[in-house]
Amino acid sequence: MNPQLAGTEDLGGTYVFDVTQSVKTIRLNRFFWMHREPAFREFVTRDPEAAFAQLKLSEEERTLIRERDWLGLIRYGVTFFVLEKFARVVKVSNLHVYASMRGESLEAFLKTRRVPESA
Repeated sequence: MNPQLAGTEDLGGTYVFDVTQSVKTIRLNRFFWMHREPAFREFVTRDPEAAFAQLKLSEEERTLIRERDWLGLIRYGVTFFVLEKFARVVKVSNLHVYASMRGESLEAFLKTRRVPESA
């Protein structure tokens, strides 16, 4: 482990994305990154299993995607920046993703934010 990261494993809710994680999850992160391409988005929408096979995703990775396990994906080593691309494709807002990661409904999550009431 990078000596600069020593002790981070003891910080609850901290999921390090380093070279080791990057190598481990390259196919999965590539799957999400490719969602920036319209043809790939259409391919995934039409036949997600074929897209999984094309990128040689493991069964664990496929399950994380199928279940939209946002926190599980982060824990597994997906970088949030590519996860956002997929969330947009499946029409899930970042706020919904954040709420899910906290195990809350969107409504419960929003009550924890300092958002002025709309008039």
